[in-house]
Amino acid sequence: MRYEPHDYQEYATEYIESHPIAAVLLDMGLGKTAITLTAINDLLFDRFEVRRVLVIAPLRVARNTWPAEIEKWEHLSGLVYSVAVGTETERLAALRKQADIYIINRENVHWLIAESGIPFDFDMVVIDELSSFKSHQTKRFRALMKVRPKVKRIVGLTGTPSSNGLMDLWAEFRLLDMGERLGRFIGQYRTAYFTPDKRNGQVVFSYKPLPGAEKAIYGKISDITISMKSADHLKMPELVSTEYTVYLDQRERTRYEDLKRDLVLNLPDGDITAANAASLSGKLCQMANGAVYSDDETVLKIHDRKLDALEDIIEAANEKSLLVAYWYKHDLERISERLHKLHVPFSKLDTDSSIQRWNNGEIPVALIHPASAGHGLNLQSGGNTLVWFGLTWSLELYQQTVARLWRQGQAAETVVVQHIVTDGTIDGRIMKALSEKDATQSALIEAVKANL
Repeated sequence: MRYEPHDYQEYATEYIESHPIAAVLLDMGLGKTAITLTAINDLLFDRFEVRRVLVIAPLRVARNTWPAEIEKWEHLSGLVYSVAVGTETERLAALRKQADIYIINRENVHWLIAESGIPFDFDMVVIDELSSFKSHQTKRFRALMKVRPKVKRIVGLTGTPSSNGLMDLWAEFRLLDMGERLGRFIGQYRTAYFTPDKRNGQVVFSYKPLPGAEKAIYGKISDITISMKSADHLKMPELVSTEYTVYLDQRERTRYEDLKRDLVLNLPDGDITAANAASLSGKLCQMANGAVYSDDETVLKIHDRKLDALEDIIEAANEKSLLVAYWYKHDLERISERLHKLHVPFSKLDTDSSIQRWNNGEIPVALIHPASAGHGLNLQSGGNTLVWFGLTWSLELYQQTVARLWRQGQAAETVVVQHIVTDGTIDGRIMKALSEKDATQSALIEAVKANL
């Protein structure tokens, strides 16, 4: 296929070529893979500035998306690539091939650098989904930092640079510029821009930005960062977000409040114990959805409010296809059981075949987990309505899931995202947290947005 780039794509490609360190914050659907490959192609064969490129990406994207994009465009036909995923034997064979671009999944970065025995002689590295390197304590981060001085050019791609706030930016930019802009140590960064927020004595659980910190941080990174939003450059469908509120009866509400207060809930069928605040959050999320794992891992049913709401939504859809996001395994089991009773055809989207059937309009209700719906899946041909049965705290997973439908190529004029929210439960907190994180991220994107 002939590549005819939009103005913003030409701008982003030129930015990568002219900046040895580039953080490219591209919203979903803007074609970041094609943009980056075009820049790599130019740097390899026109400018002769690089000779061996490593692309690090999520597994599905490494295996499918990057090779598909190289094969798709005429101007990239000269690129030779090798995909290093699979067994250790398969990865080693792929890395020993002669190629211009080597593509590996992020889980194998530590193996590549510390265990494979393959010399790390890549002069350009592309990190697809830079946000997956937001923790400086992971093996993949530490391994990549060891070889970072060998790399002449590095590109970080993401649409969600600060999904859990500004604190995540330190590790991401430490990897890109080796600490030049935000400091070499996380302690320096915290001291300069944050103050302790939630704490217990000397133990600090979270930090909040100091007054003016956001602007100062964005100013520090602006010389190596560009940002673009889909709505600024593409004709995107309208995004409509709604809440479908369900209500617990007095007995269900009492059970919920008892667990929240005591961290222990005694039920006729078994006991539920929450060991700490994080565990309690998970248990309350499960109860809001309608079922919860007991201490012996059996599933205890609490209510069917969300299942009833989903049934209403399916009926109101009047045979239009629905994409339903679930979080827990027992959510999937209970939804499946209800759909069987209703004689509604459905399928879990977990194979290439099921995804193809969805896009062909053959699946009335498709069930998807946000962790597998993230990067690289195009589902916009199958429908325009997403229902959140169970919510997630992760803004990155949330936005990536929404972007499976709300993206370029969506034929409908609107994309509807419905959240089934249980009144008076942790669901409300999650919705508020997602909103507040989005505000922080939007501020970052606005601060470094490219002015074309």
